[in-house]
Amino acid sequence: MKLSLVIPIFNAESFILGTLNSLVEWKKNRDYQVEVILVNDGSTDVTNSIVEDFLKKDNSLKFISYSLNQGKGHAIKTGMMTAIGEFRIFTDADLPYGLNIIDKVLYNLEFKEFDVCIGNRKSPESEYFIKMSFLRKLSSKLFTILISRYVVTGVNDTQCGLKGFKADIADKIFSKLQIKGFAFDVEILYLSYKYELDIKRIAVTFEGNNLSTISLFKTSTTMLWDVLCLPIRYHFLKKY
Repeated sequence: MKLSLVIPIFNAESFILGTLNSLVEWKKNRDYQVEVILVNDGSTDVTNSIVEDFLKKDNSLKFISYSLNQGKGHAIKTGMMTAIGEFRIFTDADLPYGLNIIDKVLYNLEFKEFDVCIGNRKSPESEYFIKMSFLRKLSSKLFTILISRYVVTGVNDTQCGLKGFKADIADKIFSKLQIKGFAFDVEILYLSYKYELDIKRIAVTFEGNNLSTISLFKTSTTMLWDVLCLPIRYHFLKKY
């Protein structure tokens, strides 16, 4: 198995069917072996039923589901630790950057031999614009400033939902992942720099549906706490 594509899902009833059809079509057109792993993170709508009904007709996708919502980080960790591909990539359920970019991530991991490849929405070459409320813009801006200056220096976009890894790197990082919520992206990059891994950043183009199942502002406090705990876990508790 060359590639494992992991997709976390939460309350995606409004768009998940389109995602499933896109994934099946994309998978059919690959000239290499690929497994797609969907992880339902305790959705409270009918997402689970939609996926299960779809898989009764087409079982080419793998599906993991549990009833209690654990957080995006937990969902992706679950998928990554189940994956068997030589390379592991995750993206969001609404496929915000399309599926053609997956081959670009894979190219940088396989042929350019980077350990980690991440999407960067703030690259000059990126085409990414979403209307956000003032509070969401403010919380996002403050979070980015904090992270880029004090936690992962020089990285101006930690939260892009597109990241890829070589298999051994994915095993090393995700087996140690502590954060279950949205700040897990920061933990991934924090460990990547601590382990002195080669990281490639690539531009992305937004192709999603502009729907969001989370409120960044409401989760800011939890994210901030999780991030501030990273140095403590690394230097004092030796969790990594």
